[in-house]
Amino acid sequence: QMQLVESGGGSVQVGGSLRLSCAASGHTFSTYAMGWFRQAPGKEREFVAGISWIGTTTDYADSVKGRVTTTRDNAKNTVYLQMNSLKPEDTAVYYCAADRYGLGSSDKYKYDYWGQGTQVTVSS
Repeated sequence: QMQLVESGGGSVQVGGSLRLSCAASGHTFSTYAMGWFRQAPGKEREFVAGISWIGTTTDYADSVKGRVTTTRDNAKNTVYLQMNSLKPEDTAVYYCAADRYGLGSSDKYKYDYWGQGTQVTVSS
């Protein structure tokens, strides 16, 4: 089993920034692609960003492109999501997920392990 623990969520005002972290344990982190997803109340879980297991490929949802960056530090078994210029519509619970030897797919069904999520609230 792989354990994923997100942190860094909180409440910010419109235009603010947050950096989410996801710490992994239990498996060889460097062999897993990592994805970030979010789920707002009453909505389906949606893709935000992904990074391949090698770390050379990233992908972003159109809604966050240009405002969000995902990176990974394999030495720390951690993946990050830097979010800038936050908007109220970014309010959601943010989850990280792991997909062995993946490319950071936007398909949530490709991911084998999920964290418990961290709340992000953006207020105007």
